[in-house]
Amino acid sequence: MKKILIDSGPLIALFDASDTYHDQAVNFIRTNTYPLVTTIASITETLHLLDFNRNAQIDFLEWIHKGAVEIHNIENGDFGRLKDLTVQYRDLPMDFADSCLVFLAEKLGVHTIATINRDFTVYRIKGKKAFMVSVL
Repeated sequence: MKKILIDSGPLIALFDASDTYHDQAVNFIRTNTYPLVTTIASITETLHLLDFNRNAQIDFLEWIHKGAVEIHNIENGDFGRLKDLTVQYRDLPMDFADSCLVFLAEKLGVHTIATINRDFTVYRIKGKKAFMVSVL
């Protein structure tokens, strides 16, 4: 089954009504029919950037708890590849959450991502395949 990676940008926008991308994020979630996949790094980043509103954080946690997004683990052995990706894209610079999503794309064979981050137009899966970017 096709899956879509989701970056923290759309997740933040979904739970922040004042975000420029809020309406697009809501529309994406309402119309998307594929399972969404992310890592704990993107969840952490989202919660950190929603820290202005404890209720938004609580709503986000409840949404995750209800199974809105599949969360895949990053294991100790994965950090070599994360380091390699960070070195490769250090001029952007690639942050930890982004490297985890690129790694997850490689691991799961998923090449579609929901993001507002234009860096995903530069990142390549296994150094070759471009992401199909669903920029909100």
